Amino acid sequence: MGYNVTQKLIKDHLVKGEMKPGEEIGLKIDQTLTQDATGTMVMLELEAMGLDYRKTEASAQYVDHNLIQEDSKNPDDHLFLESAAQRFGLHFSRPGNGVSHPVHMQRLAKPGQTLLGSDSHTCANGCMGMLAMGAGGIDVAMAIAGEPFYVKMPEVWGVYVKGELPDWVGAKDVILEMLRRHDVKGGVGKVIEYYGPGLKELSAMDRHVIANMGAELGATGTVFPSDEVVKDYLKRQEREEDWIELVADKDAEYDLHETINLSELEPLIAKPSSPGNVVPVREVAGEPIYQSYIGSSANPGYRDFAVAAEIVKGKSVAQGVSFDLNPTSRQMLQDLVKDNHIASLLSSGGRLHQAGCNGCIGMGQAPATGRNSLRTTPRNFPGRSGTKEDSVFLCGPETAAASALYGKIVDPRDLGEYPKVEEPAHPTVDTSLLEYPLPEDEAKNVELVKGPNIASIPEMDELPDQLELPILLKMGDNISTDEILAGGARVLPYRSNLPEISKFTFEIVDDTYYNRAMDTKEQGGHAIVGGYNYGQGSSREHAALAPRYLGLRVAIVQDFARIHWQNLVNFGVLPLTFAESAEAEKVEQGDIIQFSGLREAMKNGETITAKLKDKNQEVQLRHTLSSRQVDMMLKGGLINWTKEKA
Repeated sequence: MGYNVTQKLIKDHLVKGEMKPGEEIGLKIDQTLTQDATGTMVMLELEAMGLDYRKTEASAQYVDHNLIQEDSKNPDDHLFLESAAQRFGLHFSRPGNGVSHPVHMQRLAKPGQTLLGSDSHTCANGCMGMLAMGAGGIDVAMAIAGEPFYVKMPEVWGVYVKGELPDWVGAKDVILEMLRRHDVKGGVGKVIEYYGPGLKELSAMDRHVIANMGAELGATGTVFPSDEVVKDYLKRQEREEDWIELVADKDAEYDLHETINLSELEPLIAKPSSPGNVVPVREVAGEPIYQSYIGSSANPGYRDFAVAAEIVKGKSVAQGVSFDLNPTSRQMLQDLVKDNHIASLLSSGGRLHQAGCNGCIGMGQAPATGRNSLRTTPRNFPGRSGTKEDSVFLCGPETAAASALYGKIVDPRDLGEYPKVEEPAHPTVDTSLLEYPLPEDEAKNVELVKGPNIASIPEMDELPDQLELPILLKMGDNISTDEILAGGARVLPYRSNLPEISKFTFEIVDDTYYNRAMDTKEQGGHAIVGGYNYGQGSSREHAALAPRYLGLRVAIVQDFARIHWQNLVNFGVLPLTFAESAEAEKVEQGDIIQFSGLREAMKNGETITAKLKDKNQEVQLRHTLSSRQVDMMLKGGLINWTKEKA
């Protein structure tokens, strides 16, 4: 039996374990990606490890999230990140150069390699024939230091693609169709691999759009073959020498199978407040909008802006609509300027913002209270936009531009003739804001530049054998990391200051949590309870670190999203699931849960029995940790485990 592309990538990088779905494997990592919302902590972790110089083939630190400079905190951290990149041998993408994922695709992505990033949308670079995965920052720090990345061997979900996209339908509609079919946890434990004759109709950047939002399905990664389309893309980026062919063997098999006929797709939209709440655009046509937003890593290509420009060319957006334009790379922005597309967008009433993540992560461009925002971003979790009671719809640029003209949601097919646009044959290649790594002998002399907002990570204690914990929160399904610890301009400037950023923990869920957690911190800590798909969304490890700082010792849920589960383990928060779903009905917020003989129970199997004090009831729980992770958990997390190992 032959191998599919995912299996080839894993086989070539496997250093520990066996390729059996569900088994823990260790993978050699070739490249890493960090961004400024998560990278500050990664650089502090590298310093704590005493790393001399990166051990990867290439690692890059991007500044794309925290671009607003309302005070000194963000620019101070930009200087720290630049000095850390120089010290540890990383590429450094300066503010204004663009969003990490498309810039990495342009300049560094290589078919056949592995990429680990401290951003959940790192999976976007799977469009290049890479195994690209998001992870917590400390996992990325370990990879930079040359350690394997541990993950459970995924099933490979083969999606056979045929047909070609109709007019007014784009790549965003392909991934929205997958979310319509499978919702936000359909990809958990899987790598989605696209193959088939329809791929020749999808450009490299179309594939980026699809791979990017594999994160919203909960997938470990998304993989496309490295074929002639990828070769052409690298050639136009003046990097043809980095291309290798990497396709599935003719007799390759997949663990799961699916077919998408591109010809049958129509414009789709995700209603508030989940990427999985997908319906045809025609079902919500007529809903008034306040904002139409184009850009983000989920629609970062030249075509995404150019087609919008052609739609609004010579027209004006509706009165009262904020038409927000968020270029995703400086290089691509220059091509849009040269081809007069920016002029068309501005003349229509568009508002041009700097190249970066911006409103996608709540960094400005928040919509008005009680008004609908139409966005080409990957996520619409509650409050992510920066407005607490937001109403965000996700769509492709065709729908966003058409709706901006009318001030209401419009099926773009109603506009008539579709504006065809072509990618530049010779796109701009601009590396002026991308700093290359210093040689190792120069790097060792660089001093880290630390501003006053940077605080060290506190020491974590070992897991106690006996715990008696109040349950401070009981939550429902699909709690996202944005709800655990919000992003946005209020919160993310404190990303390198754990005591300060912890003050925002769970504020969207319960704004009394911080004070109640602080009351428990010196008394042994507390527990929380959740539903299915707990921790979906961003890879930000602060969503594990901040609750841990406040005394969270145990998280008990129906099941976890992959990255957050791993982040909890890394920082010594015990992640447990209910042995049976009905067990959750026994537990209420305010209960006291007791664990005894916990350390031996962890070593001896997956089953953990806890007691509810004052109820005279037992609760059956389980963990799914490997023996390596059990050892790590007993020592209080990955930092302690690494120190002892060293």
